[in-house]
Amino acid sequence: MRIGLVSDTHAPRFWQALPPRVAAAFDGVDLILHAGDVCTPEVLEQLATLAPVRCARGNNDPPEIAPALVELTVEQTRLVVVHETGPSTGRMARLRRRHPDTDLVVFGHSHIPWDETADGFRALNPGSPTDRRRQAHGTVMLLDLPSGEVQLVEVT
Repeated sequence: MRIGLVSDTHAPRFWQALPPRVAAAFDGVDLILHAGDVCTPEVLEQLATLAPVRCARGNNDPPEIAPALVELTVEQTRLVVVHETGPSTGRMARLRRRHPDTDLVVFGHSHIPWDETADGFRALNPGSPTDRRRQAHGTVMLLDLPSGEVQLVEVT
């Protein structure tokens, strides 16, 4: 199963419509996970034209846009989608304590791509496709399960 990972789209300030390079990156995915800061439901509607979407609420999202935390199991992999995970220092231990029965956490907020594994537990942040901040490029990720292979895709 191929999963598109995206976060921090910040519509309408940075996401006016589904960026063509995001659509191309997510072409053929089976599922899209959005790790928050969607800001308007139109983003989720646009992504849903590509694949089913599950989203966690970000700090810039209204409460009705999504739950704060999404838990699901895909290809025997227990996943959590959440927006903010706190500072990078101590992140893996903190996430492991918060989600002891989880294999993989997808998160956002920092706009900085992240892929770290510790003691069989993994955390991924796809960065932002539209608000790259200090990053060289806007990014999304592709995750293949059950293999766990991840591809960081530059979309700007």
